[in-house]
Amino acid sequence: MAEEKDTQTRAEGQASEAGETEKTRAEGGGSKNDGPTGRKENYDIDLILDIPLQISVEFGRTKMLVNDLLQLGQGSVVDLGKPVGESLDIYVSDTLVARGEAVVVDNKVGVRITDIISPVERVRSLA
Repeated sequence: MAEEKDTQTRAEGQASEAGETEKTRAEGGGSKNDGPTGRKENYDIDLILDIPLQISVEFGRTKMLVNDLLQLGQGSVVDLGKPVGESLDIYVSDTLVARGEAVVVDNKVGVRITDIISPVERVRSLA
């Protein structure tokens, strides 16, 4: 008899917790990190902060014949096919992630980010 009462008390407690979880979600109190089980999952971003990534900026592109390439010398100009003032493409690990404009700071060339590529646009660029 004591076991039945203990089992009933546990069942009521679990139902109460489930109800509170649903109530919290309905009221907008749920966390973004709530997993499918309703429990908070802790994501430790520190694990990936020291992973090196290759970042490259594309000023433009062109195709050339080998003969034309061999004719290049000091002072030669290669047309990259991109008009002045057009945004530069910023890649992280060969994936377009942003666009920006060239800037010079303390005699060094840099890029000022002007636009972040949305995940939807990134997926479209893969097709």
